[in-house]
Amino acid sequence: MDDEANLRSGLRDLLSLMGYQVEEAASGYEALELLESTAFDLMVLDMQMPGMDGVEVMRRARRMCPDLSIIILTAHASLESAIAAVKLDAADYMLKPFRVEDLASAISDALQARAEKLRRQRLLDLIGTALDKLDQTDALTDPAPASSALQTPAEHLVYAGPLTLDPQKRLVIVGDDPARTVELTEGETAILGALMRRPNQVLSWSQLIHAALGYTLDEQEAQNQVRLYIFRLRRKLEADPSEPRLICTVRGSGYFLSLD
Repeated sequence: MDDEANLRSGLRDLLSLMGYQVEEAASGYEALELLESTAFDLMVLDMQMPGMDGVEVMRRARRMCPDLSIIILTAHASLESAIAAVKLDAADYMLKPFRVEDLASAISDALQARAEKLRRQRLLDLIGTALDKLDQTDALTDPAPASSALQTPAEHLVYAGPLTLDPQKRLVIVGDDPARTVELTEGETAILGALMRRPNQVLSWSQLIHAALGYTLDEQEAQNQVRLYIFRLRRKLEADPSEPRLICTVRGSGYFLSLD
């Protein structure tokens, strides 16, 4: 997408010849309208647009299509646009004038990275579903009554709202009516414990991995790993996992344990 009609149409023709299906937009508003009506894999975005600048277009596009790859083109690089590109996970940031070969390479790389990200996410979903089915055939799906639950000294327990966690035994009491005790895996215990120790505070994926497991990952790797634990915890703890009330998501940021 570019406000220079000749460059925009030239890129459209070139990318079409390369086998891509391409739509063009002369403004940010037109681009967002296209995103509302059609599923796209990638957007090439000029930062200087009539009516709405590229930073705002990128913010809105990311909210509408979280998996959209975005390549930024700009003739006037600025700190604001660079920061926005990093925060909104732009696939590439290119200065004009640019070589067509470089743009074509950036598009190919971005699409390959997007396909790999979606493949990993589908794999995590399949793993989570398989683990959940295994849980349903395990004794964990018939939790022990609360009366036989925690006999650990109180100073070793973690309390947050309706939850009481015994990290040593990997048990959590959920204060439903009636109360129930659920057994957790080691990873689930660590993630839940990190959330319970900082209730109502949003933890990014990397913060949560570091607090729970003690090592550092980049946000994408951490998100992939944490998502599986959260999926399983919600299945075990939430009354309705599809509408979680305890472990809440802040899109684009992370998770928090809600005590409201």
